[in-house]
Parts: sequence; structure tokens; C-alpha cells
Amino acid sequence: MVASLQIPVRIWIEKHDIESKNPDACDVIVKMEDDTLHTAVFVTLPYLARQMDLSYEVGKGIPYNPPVHYAALETPHIIVPNLDRDTIEDTIDNLLALDIFENLFTRVTEDDGAEVAPSRTGKLATKEVAAVVLNEVLMVTEDTPTTVA
Repeated sequence: MVASLQIPVRIWIEKHDIESKNPDACDVIVKMEDDTLHTAVFVTLPYLARQMDLSYEVGKGIPYNPPVHYAALETPHIIVPNLDRDTIEDTIDNLLALDIFENLFTRVTEDDGAEVAPSRTGKLATKEVAAVVLNEVLMVTEDTPTTVA
């Protein structure tokens, strides 16, 4: 297996309000050496449980529909034990070392018609999407990440 040659130069991690003592999900944006941006949602097991409970409650409100606990995740979600910066950065390092980072993160591009390199199967999003996440959704911390050894 050949490790990825990409090196992250900056990682933005969503910060939660002080009132949110146990956040269970956060958006993460990674900027690579080649200036590409990648985004994913990091979640914990309580997040999945909460999503299943929400599905059950919605199902109870629909006539003739059996309520059921399930979670259907459409966007890339990476499940981790906690949302500590070290956990997220170490996970990113591992995904890069295993050469599966681009399969799990959505690459942000200039326009909707951009092509993914033939060797990659990652999803795409536009820079406008990342800008909204960075500027309007996230209250972020900016640190230079540790690099893959």
C-alpha cells in the first residue's frame, strides 16, 4: 500500500458553545499543501443514537407508518470516540497514511462541473459550500496540524 503524498497545512474544527458540554458532531475542513480543501463531519456514537431516536419520533407522527430507529447518513461522516482536536488530527493522519482520506472527505472545488482525478472516488462540493461552512456555520479554531510521518 502506498501512503498518500498529501500533507495537511491547516485544519479548521467547529467549536461548540460553552453550553454544549458533550458535543456529538462537528464539521471539519482540511487545507492541503496543494491548496485544495476537503470537508467531512466527525461524529460520536451518541450522535448516531440521537439520529435514530429522531427517526423513530418522526415515524411515530406519520399515520400508518411503523416507527423504527435508524440513521441514514448521506454526507461523509467519520465516527470517532470523542471530538478532541488530537483525536480528529490523528484520525486525519491515519486516513492519509491508509490512502483513504479522499474517499471519506468531500473535496471542495471551484465549480460544480469539476472532475475528480481518475484514481480517486471522493465526492465534490463547491467553494461556496466551504465558504458558508467556514464563515457562517463554524466558529473555528485554527492551528497548524501535525503532519503525517
